Amino acid sequence: MVAEAKEVGPNRYRESYGRSLEDFKVGDIYEHRPGRSITESDNTWFTLLTMNQHPLHFDNEYAAKSEFGKPLVNSCLTLSIVAGMSVSDVSQKAIGNLGWTDIVMPNPVFVGDTLYAESEVLAVRESKSRPTQGIVTVKTTATKQDGSVVMTFERTILVPKRGHAVDDKVNY
Repeated sequence: MVAEAKEVGPNRYRESYGRSLEDFKVGDIYEHRPGRSITESDNTWFTLLTMNQHPLHFDNEYAAKSEFGKPLVNSCLTLSIVAGMSVSDVSQKAIGNLGWTDIVMPNPVFVGDTLYAESEVLAVRESKSRPTQGIVTVKTTATKQDGSVVMTFERTILVPKRGHAVDDKVNY
């Protein structure tokens, strides 16, 4: 997590998180910590909140008869948690996500698994149409406690240059 203390008045400082465009370097890898253990409540609430009615996520008897033998964690929950883990390092200052590609889930996630994630910077460039912003692409990889990869995806975000983030302009 990238943090700095910005002086906002005499003897007064405000924490600011995230990276500006100039802070990203191709090949850098950010390890996102802490990890996050998935609970049964996480899985059930997320599945029902998103109106996913597949019983593989919340019906123990149904799931027991599947090839997994127990409920699977909703893959959209996994994606949401892993993306959230990356925010402080990758997109805390972002203007917006421009795209998500190549989401791959090679291994299942179950209740009780603990997720860890890291993001590698694949590309960084200045925006051609927005002189105070740039475009960053990262590949995020999530593993669980045994080291097995459970998800990878690429994400492209629009990031401000130093001095042009919202928190550089707003005194809240």
